[in-house]
Amino acid sequence: MSTFKLFSGSANPAFAKKVADYLGMKVSDATLNKFSDGEISVQITQSVRGQDVFIIQPTCSPANDNLMELLIMIDALKRSSAKSISAVIPYYGYARQDRKAAPRVPISAKLVADLLEKAGINRVVTIDLHAAQIQGFFNVPADNLFGSIMFVNYIKSKNLKNPIIASPDIGGVARARQYADKLGYDLVIVDKKRERANESQVMNIIGDVTGKDVILVDDMVDTAGTLVKAAEVLKQKGATSVMACCTHGVLSGKAYENIENGILDELVISDTIPTKADSKKITVLTASTIIGEAIRRIHNNESVNSIFNS
Repeated sequence: MSTFKLFSGSANPAFAKKVADYLGMKVSDATLNKFSDGEISVQITQSVRGQDVFIIQPTCSPANDNLMELLIMIDALKRSSAKSISAVIPYYGYARQDRKAAPRVPISAKLVADLLEKAGINRVVTIDLHAAQIQGFFNVPADNLFGSIMFVNYIKSKNLKNPIIASPDIGGVARARQYADKLGYDLVIVDKKRERANESQVMNIIGDVTGKDVILVDDMVDTAGTLVKAAEVLKQKGATSVMACCTHGVLSGKAYENIENGILDELVISDTIPTKADSKKITVLTASTIIGEAIRRIHNNESVNSIFNS
């Protein structure tokens, strides 16, 4: 791997180290600083001329700082004559703004894609985009990896007596069906009405959950309000237990309080975003193996999709 270097921004360096460990290499050196007024300063401290470069940087909170740092790192590497630059963004921020849901609003997910391309990326790699069509916002290859591969074995290890997969909304049915097909479970849907951002009201359950161990699956959990309310309704409808598997643990606002005080039995997330607090109800799995294997295959011009075909 002499022509392959791995860099990390400051958003989640522990995750980048896990990826590097999987690949049997070290994270390359870069100096990341800020001026007193908040401007970001980057210096690549080793040669990358003629080499394939991968930058690992989720655009999680603080989203704007981490995004800007990623853009500046891309520019620095481009001006250092890197052969190719792949932005590895385990959590793609602004993905919830993927369409015009109201008059006179931006499509920020497309804007971010344009910024990354203009900065100089040749490829983007991410996990469980909030909306799959965001791949089409890029004019360079975009690999949207499936987070289900992390959770399937964990769900099996729980040895649940009467398991069933649940989608937390109509829009998540395709993702939930992927889990259901892999595990051989049935599927139910939580029908909800969203009043405003970060707030939702569960209205109905499509399907029978009486006596079932329900597994809610989603791409992210933010304030956890939706999951907690869904768990309440599912148990009111007769569910024995409710666990949730969400790839990205955004966990903002009162998320930890909602989880601790709610009746959701367990929340399983990945380490694409660093967690800020411990909770007996939260289990963290690592996505570094998926990312590491995808990087290895991209560098060696091998199929990435075949990772998920087994």
